[in-house]
Amino acid sequence: GKHWTVNEVRALIRIWSDKNIQQQLEGTVRNKRIFEQVAARLQKFGIDRDWKQCRTKYKNLKHEYKSVKSAQDSGSTSKSMKFFNELDAILGHCTMEQASKSDNDESERPPEWTEAKSEKDSIG
Repeated sequence: GKHWTVNEVRALIRIWSDKNIQQQLEGTVRNKRIFEQVAARLQKFGIDRDWKQCRTKYKNLKHEYKSVKSAQDSGSTSKSMKFFNELDAILGHCTMEQASKSDNDESERPPEWTEAKSEKDSIG
């Protein structure tokens, strides 16, 4: 199929980051229905992709993310990808199930997150 533009991938990731979509994707292998929803949402952004293209792109992104992640875990910094941070926000929790449960433990998080969080708190 035709190449995905940066904006198209961004839109796909934005939809994918919806908790509802994530839960559905985690809970099933036969996910045609979910990707039909995803494709329909992309359509609202004016992006014309069918569910198969969405699923393929999703799989490719996930695969690329995992290979970058495991390279990083083994201490290699040579591997990187464009949307790593966005995907890490979505997929990072899958591998660190325990870390997400202890929500008060700030040590797992990058410092900029905790700063942003305390800033928000001090406003209200």
